[in-house]
Amino acid sequence: MSGALVRYSDRYRLLLGSALAVLALGILSTTVFDLPVADILTVGFVERAIQASCPIALAAIGGLYAEKSGVFNIGLEGFMIFGAVNAAAVTFLLGGESPSQGDLWLGIAAATLVSVVLGVAFSVLLVRYEANQIVAGLAVWFVGLGFGPFVAVLLWGNRNSPGLASMADLTIPVLADLPVVGPILFDTSPLVWLTVLAAVAAWVLLYRTKYGYWVQAAGENPEALDTAGIDVARVRYVAVVFSAAMAGLGGAVLMAHAGSFTGTGDTMVNGRGWIAIVAYLFGNYNPLGAAAAALLFGGLDMLQIQFQTAGIELPNRLVNLFPYVAVIVVLTVWGSTRMPSAVGEHYESEE
Repeated sequence: MSGALVRYSDRYRLLLGSALAVLALGILSTTVFDLPVADILTVGFVERAIQASCPIALAAIGGLYAEKSGVFNIGLEGFMIFGAVNAAAVTFLLGGESPSQGDLWLGIAAATLVSVVLGVAFSVLLVRYEANQIVAGLAVWFVGLGFGPFVAVLLWGNRNSPGLASMADLTIPVLADLPVVGPILFDTSPLVWLTVLAAVAAWVLLYRTKYGYWVQAAGENPEALDTAGIDVARVRYVAVVFSAAMAGLGGAVLMAHAGSFTGTGDTMVNGRGWIAIVAYLFGNYNPLGAAAAALLFGGLDMLQIQFQTAGIELPNRLVNLFPYVAVIVVLTVWGSTRMPSAVGEHYESEE
């Protein structure tokens, strides 16, 4: 018991120390470079940061479930690309170049369902046929990088789609008029609230339900779970399919907020699936912690726009590196995160 308390204390001491270090660095940077903080930390910036964090948070929640069960889904980036392009394609097929909000919602739902189907095939490959999880995940990413632009060229004759429709804000009367919190929480995209609900539901499922305990046991001690009469393979199947569905939903949400699909370069997903992996590591495999980490990365991603608005002249390429520098810092400072004991290990039932 005392050992557990010591580990708990050490972990949160490190968290507090990291937060204070980031705060001190921010204050130092502001003082040295004379940054106009009031022009940077605006309500609009917070709104954009929250929306930018949603795709990362959704993919991170799915990824941590898979890893908690003992399967490392390194293909989150690929599933996000599938989700983004499929959402754009279905939205376009339903509504043309002027789709309605209903068409957009159907596009998001269809993209998620397609990701479920792909997740089933992926889970069978990993769990039943014991494919190398790193190689299989990278394969999903590579296929996604080719599939996204291919579909775009097939439908639109270009690697990028035309402007389709972006998700309209959901305004709650009276509450939306509150200062600061009103426009941030009560006059925003419904997909933000969908992400919040997903994070809370994922936390409850993981830590307050029987299935959540099975997922944790499958990644920590699959032998004990098997002895208790629970099929380890089935638990892992569901967790991997869930991770694919959430990553696909994350890609669809990214497209819905942007209003179109971009297939040039690394596509519009542009590394968010990889950042999602860092987010759930930083969040210590906790859905709420992963969502909070995603908010940090989303804010860093939006700094480029905010710096331009505030009149701060910094090279775009330098500002674009902020999220990736943060990834390196997080992985360095947060190296104490303990992975599930059986992650990456195939398990054969004793029966």
